[in-house]
Amino acid sequence: MTVLHLADESEAADLAAFLTRLLHYDRSAAVRLQGTGTALAVFGRPPSFEVLAIRAVRLAKPYENGLDVSLDVTVSAGELLESVDESAGTALVPAAVTGPPWAGVLPPRGGWQPVTGLPAPEELRALVLGGIAEFRSRTEELGTEGRTRAELDRIGREIWSRTVADTRLPVRAVHAAQSLGFLRPGGESALFSSGAWLRLRTPYGSIAVRQGGLGTLGVSVR
Repeated sequence: MTVLHLADESEAADLAAFLTRLLHYDRSAAVRLQGTGTALAVFGRPPSFEVLAIRAVRLAKPYENGLDVSLDVTVSAGELLESVDESAGTALVPAAVTGPPWAGVLPPRGGWQPVTGLPAPEELRALVLGGIAEFRSRTEELGTEGRTRAELDRIGREIWSRTVADTRLPVRAVHAAQSLGFLRPGGESALFSSGAWLRLRTPYGSIAVRQGGLGTLGVSVR
């Protein structure tokens, strides 16, 4: 079984925290791993948000002789989490699983252009808190009979499909970044676009969303 040597204990802890949050939203979650040299990208899709979450992980030594061999495999997030040894700074790559549809359509690696108009991180966090408060307020007003799953979903879609400031980034992408631990105090954020994709990048991870919806998402890392 392949052993990944992570850069340090904190890198292992952050990877474990990311996987734990993904499993909170989907206990059978899968992640796609792509690694070359000393860089590893971990892709996941928390179903509640309809976005792709990307966690970049630094490796202590090149994966299998650097550029000579690369890693590209879809695995169980739960099995990967169980293999993370934070004190040793290592993780084992589990056996491959049949990837979900989203794992075949990844955002492009290149061609990203900066997008202006993204509010400061503290404003983004306030935007999420405001959305959560609005959702609670509106659902509490429904009463017992009106609080159906369909109505709750409708209100949620209305709130989280709004766009951030003058950008085309849906608020649900910011909500995902906050929920997955990417939008932390003190970290700068930036917005980029490439073709039909938008990417909210922070020092702790990125959220990618395809305009027009993700549909049955497949991920192809290029």
